[in-house]
Amino acid sequence: MWLLRLLAVLTLISVAVGVVSFLLTRDSRYLQFAWRLFRYALIVAMLVFALLILERVAVIPV
Repeated sequence: MWLLRLLAVLTLISVAVGVVSFLLTRDSRYLQFAWRLFRYALIVAMLVFALLILERVAVIPV
């Protein structure tokens, strides 16, 4: 779980750096990078949360 938190923090920092770089240079590549990274991170977060919910709901007989 600590690894997921670390990746989340690093992703947020990377998105923020991309937006700040866009604001400083007005180069749209930085904004596109930040947006793409945010979208992929959101998809991964939804998959992780779905797996956590499935783990709670699913009763797997042993």
